[in-house]
Amino acid sequence: MKKSFLALASLSAFTVAAHAQSSVTIYGIIDEAFVATSNADLSRATATTAAVGARRYYLDGSFGLNGTRWGFKGMEDLGGGLKAVFVLENGFNPNTGGASQGGLEFGRQAFAGLSSDRYGTVTLGRQYDSVVDYIGPLIFGDQIGSSFSAHPADLDNSNNAQRVNNAVKYTSANYNGLTFGGLYSFGGVAGQFSRNQIYSLGAHYGNGPVNLATAYLHVKDPNTSFFSNSALSSGIGAPAAGGTSITSPVYSGYMSANSYQVISAAGAYTVGPVVLGLVYANTQFQNLDSGQSGVTLSAATPVGTATFNTVEATATYHLTPALSAGVDYSFTKSNTVTTAKGAAAGGARYNQFAASVDYALSKRTDVYALASYQVASGTDSTGQAAVASINGLTPSSNGRQAVTRIGLRVKF
Repeated sequence: MKKSFLALASLSAFTVAAHAQSSVTIYGIIDEAFVATSNADLSRATATTAAVGARRYYLDGSFGLNGTRWGFKGMEDLGGGLKAVFVLENGFNPNTGGASQGGLEFGRQAFAGLSSDRYGTVTLGRQYDSVVDYIGPLIFGDQIGSSFSAHPADLDNSNNAQRVNNAVKYTSANYNGLTFGGLYSFGGVAGQFSRNQIYSLGAHYGNGPVNLATAYLHVKDPNTSFFSNSALSSGIGAPAAGGTSITSPVYSGYMSANSYQVISAAGAYTVGPVVLGLVYANTQFQNLDSGQSGVTLSAATPVGTATFNTVEATATYHLTPALSAGVDYSFTKSNTVTTAKGAAAGGARYNQFAASVDYALSKRTDVYALASYQVASGTDSTGQAAVASINGLTPSSNGRQAVTRIGLRVKF
């Protein structure tokens, strides 16, 4: 049955593509690698409670230069510069065959819309927010650094850990190097219009060696509407009643927030074969004790607003058309908030270093090697001593963590 389906899909794509007015494409990426990590906390990985770290060796197809995926994308020319477009994109684990994004069939993206050469594009469905669209391409993690070099636990979503459901999105045409857009997600809760509401705005300007971008994201009830990374109506991947949807101690203690906000700006400048980049992000978990997020409140729940400030500096050197190398440094600091009983939470600092080398064997296949190292100090969102928490890994048992990745990426 599966073979018949694939054969039919391939035949359909070929048949439709034969018409000049429309096309359907099957595409994908498999990014597979050997990974070695240090200090994985056994108390998080098993049922034990002691904070004992251990090395871990495994294969990973989810946190590379690209997440492994396959999908369909299509376009129908409606005339007058107007087109109908759609994308259905599935993320999966090549080592098990299982679906990513909480088991959703098309968990990466699923949308349809209309596109005008003159006025831009409007799409409806499960989509990326403006931080992903405009800031993401300028961070090291979206270039040759992999998700392991994203900001701690991808707390500002610049590495697209989360998607937005029920979203209407506008993307402008290109006006002499300027593009802009925005997204709005309906909360869908009867009688509570603002519940689970999400909106974002962003812009990018590219001219010669200069690239500049800015973005804003605001999320209501983020524990259920955003960080669960699920279809709320189905409950797939949603947090248990009274629980949280995030396990990383970088911000899991702040899932009681009534709202989540990101303000970010980034820039890159090309000097010959070298690209220099700078990124800033301000991330806030607001109204922590509001009682609106689905998290059970207690005397240990932080109050007020938790704020993270992140600065990232990158340098990428294109030694040859096939060979690139890069280095990255980011610093993240959170403010200190207190719980209802006066205990401190927050005030953590995360220093992260990353380096990567990528070599293209062909236009579709490349090999790469990369490493990331993080040092954490202070107090994390749970009120405990901060531990290193590289994005995509089991948090460390202490304040230090390292990961290396040797990978192969094939595009089709």
